[in-house]
Amino acid sequence: MNANSPEPAGFSASHFLDLARKTVPPMHPGGRPIVAGFAVGALVLRLINRRLGFLGFVATAWAAWFFREPARVTPTRPNIAVAAADGTVADVLEAEPPAELGLPFGRMLRISTFLNIFDVHVQRLPATGEITAAHYRPGKFLSADLDKASEDNERNSLAIRTEDGKDLVVVQIAGLVARRIVCEVKAGEPAVAGRTYGLIRFGSRVDLYVPLGSKVLVEPGQRTIGGETVLAELGG
Repeated sequence: MNANSPEPAGFSASHFLDLARKTVPPMHPGGRPIVAGFAVGALVLRLINRRLGFLGFVATAWAAWFFREPARVTPTRPNIAVAAADGTVADVLEAEPPAELGLPFGRMLRISTFLNIFDVHVQRLPATGEITAAHYRPGKFLSADLDKASEDNERNSLAIRTEDGKDLVVVQIAGLVARRIVCEVKAGEPAVAGRTYGLIRFGSRVDLYVPLGSKVLVEPGQRTIGGETVLAELGG
């Protein structure tokens, strides 16, 4: 085949690049400084030893993969709350939402999702409406799979009022390794279900509080897909 031969039917460079973009998720901006640090470290190691440099570039690729932000298709039917994170449902129980939000209502149903280091670590808004309160609280760094992590660990909490007038709370909770919570929204801003709003770096937990009387549609041990899995039909 000479240089002027036509490309095989159905193939083009632009088509290949489009497939690559759909296959490899983009990186969340919050992860770029860390990935850049890994890359610099890999270059330094490469100057010292080829094998160490190779391991450094593998670590850099892993970091870029860790901070991936895949596209999701969010259900649009009314009066539901979708998962705020990828992970495994740890428990479903009644609990008080974080006191620092200063909310007037009492106990709610709490659906806790544990994220291991292999899960997508961006968080997505669980419903469409308005963010009515936001609060960051420093705390401990207990293992995120422990129930008391919801009370004791560093966390960032949002209260959301849905278009149907239901109140939800979603809480990003740092874990044993996590040392940085990123939240890109604040009180008074609109909430759009499924839209990425933050990131927890490394193992962590996300709690979603829904009104008592809601119908929870997941069980402990079930896997969730952030922005897609419906966790509850809202009641109350």
